[in-house]
Amino acid sequence: MGMHFAKITSKAQTTVPKEVREALKAGPGDTLAYRVGPEGVTVSKAEPLDWEYLRALESTLSEWNTPEDAAAFDDL
Repeated sequence: MGMHFAKITSKAQTTVPKEVREALKAGPGDTLAYRVGPEGVTVSKAEPLDWEYLRALESTLSEWNTPEDAAAFDDL
């Protein structure tokens, strides 16, 4: 528990403190998700995506990929 600090470099990069990495169970190659809300910013470890599943799913969605569909759904 406690407060941990990290500086932001000129390239907008930072090192996640060890205690934060351990609390998130995050390591090299993991993705962190930042949520900005009215109470401030929270950070969590993002779950890995199943790219093979998502590509297979994407191939089933082509029936809704027309200019008419885009116009119909633009205001949603």
